[in-house]
Amino acid sequence: MHTSVTCTSLSFAWPDGTSVFEDLDVAFGPGRTGLVGVNGSGKSTLLKLIAGQLTPADGTLRIAGEVGYLPQNVTLDTALRVDETLGIAAQRAALHAIEAGDAAEEHFETLGDDWDVEERALATLGELGLGHIDLDRTIGEVSGGESVLLRLAALLLGRPDVLLLDEPTNNLDLYARKRLYAAVASWPGVMIVVSHDRELLDLVDHIADLRAGEITWYGGNFSAYEEALSTEQDAAERMVRVAEADFRKQKRELSDAQVKLARRKKYGQKMFEQKREPKIVMGARRRAAQESAGKHRILHEERLADAKERLDEAVEAVRDDDEIRVDLPYTAVPPGRQVLTLMDLELAYGARAGGLDLRGPERIALIGRNGAGKTTLLRTIAGELEPVAGEAVTHVPLRFLPQRLDVLDDALTVAENVARFAPGATNNRVRARLARFLFRGARADQQAATLSGGERFRAALAALMLAEPAPQLLMLDEPTNNLDMASVRQLTSALESYEGALIVASHDLPFLESIGITRWLLLDGELRTVTPEEVADPA
Repeated sequence: MHTSVTCTSLSFAWPDGTSVFEDLDVAFGPGRTGLVGVNGSGKSTLLKLIAGQLTPADGTLRIAGEVGYLPQNVTLDTALRVDETLGIAAQRAALHAIEAGDAAEEHFETLGDDWDVEERALATLGELGLGHIDLDRTIGEVSGGESVLLRLAALLLGRPDVLLLDEPTNNLDLYARKRLYAAVASWPGVMIVVSHDRELLDLVDHIADLRAGEITWYGGNFSAYEEALSTEQDAAERMVRVAEADFRKQKRELSDAQVKLARRKKYGQKMFEQKREPKIVMGARRRAAQESAGKHRILHEERLADAKERLDEAVEAVRDDDEIRVDLPYTAVPPGRQVLTLMDLELAYGARAGGLDLRGPERIALIGRNGAGKTTLLRTIAGELEPVAGEAVTHVPLRFLPQRLDVLDDALTVAENVARFAPGATNNRVRARLARFLFRGARADQQAATLSGGERFRAALAALMLAEPAPQLLMLDEPTNNLDMASVRQLTSALESYEGALIVASHDLPFLESIGITRWLLLDGELRTVTPEEVADPA
């Protein structure tokens, strides 16, 4: 029997009554499935239901086999040892006792058939790039990214039939991501992955698109899904054009019919008043004409209603793929113009940025392992931190978007936040420019505290890019973390309009490649230039 997850008429709502989905039917079979959808569509909720972390309001869940679940936010007990976190502490203790000559029956019962438990654990850690971590170390001694991989190692050692991964590459550096990709690619059972990481999603066998409480299946990886979606959207847009033309035609025909009816009625009334025929004949003719006209009117109205229904269905099939299209001419930096100079810079936590000269509209990717000091470097350039030694000099207006998006005041609306950064702009100008960032009409009056993750990022980006003076150096720290695919596309289109210099710290290689990076800088104790080939295949 194939291991699988089957959801039948599954329904779930939050305590406040907000429905996530109703009567959801879906089955996950062997292979790797990428579960995609916009933020808030219910992807993580579905994983939690399958994992038993949440209880459905209605419907049934049937799971054949054991389930392993890696949540989006991994929290481990820092006091535990690594072997305890991996779930092998008892077997390991029994093995060591037997090796020391203690032949107590309880040790053999505890160990069972897992005589190779230590070797398997060390091999799994090695495959995930954690071979340097001793099994007796405490969790408090490992980094956040290593904690995620340790939790994954524990799941792999447990050999579950169904593996659930929720945004597993969030907060992982390039090196850790490559290890996780290898583990995903070699997984033999059922796997369901929620992620916005294109490189990870290109390793799956199927895509399940969760939209409006329903799942649509696509064969192949994420790249194949995008191609299929593009074909679907082209067809849907053609159907909209056909439906619009038919709707206009039916409106014209109804209008023409109403004009003809009015003329006939007027003519009939005139004939009746002139009494050119016997009254009884004229009355019969008028009744027949009215009946005929009424039938024609009803027929045209029905055709118009049908055309409107077809148009609505066609429009519904076209996805909302709004892109940010905005002109930012004042951000332009002439080639050769000095933008940033780093002179013998030594950072607060030990890394050295040495010397760097940034000129013209360069686009720099800042990469490096977690903890290497990338955020520290950006904050030092932005003037938020003092360097231990050396100097960072910016020669143009600078804006910095940190991971925590704290540039927004939650008590203010989107429009009010942008106005803070552009005090000289009129209210109409602020709103006109916000519309280009997809905050149209009442959306610009939303309070910042009520925004979704993607909306909050878009509002923060708008505030910085529309600021006065216009930023000619823009720095972004892990901008795609926690953004859904639509938000990443919107960010990419916004950066296409930006004409200044750019420094982006990110582990998201497909995103970096899509925004036209011109120089790759690796911070690993020292700041140095690397080639794209070195970035794609980190040691």
